[in-house]
Amino acid sequence: MLKALLRWTRMAAERRSRGIIALLESERAQGTVEYVGLILLVSMLMVALVAAMKGFHTSEGQDLAQLIVEKIKAAVNALTFH
Repeated sequence: MLKALLRWTRMAAERRSRGIIALLESERAQGTVEYVGLILLVSMLMVALVAAMKGFHTSEGQDLAQLIVEKIKAAVNALTFH
């Protein structure tokens, strides 16, 4: 009885580990991960740009910030969801 229980436990663990390995090796939802990474990268670059421009008190910094905001608004307004 104990041998059967140990054999069943080992087989269940092997099945579970094969399933986990197959899941980790699959490329399902890889595109979503890449898009999220790209969005995070762009967001971090924009935050860094805004942080760097806070030290400048010239109109150039304000013009650049206004241009960035206008471009973002135009891009968001151009999106259509089907």
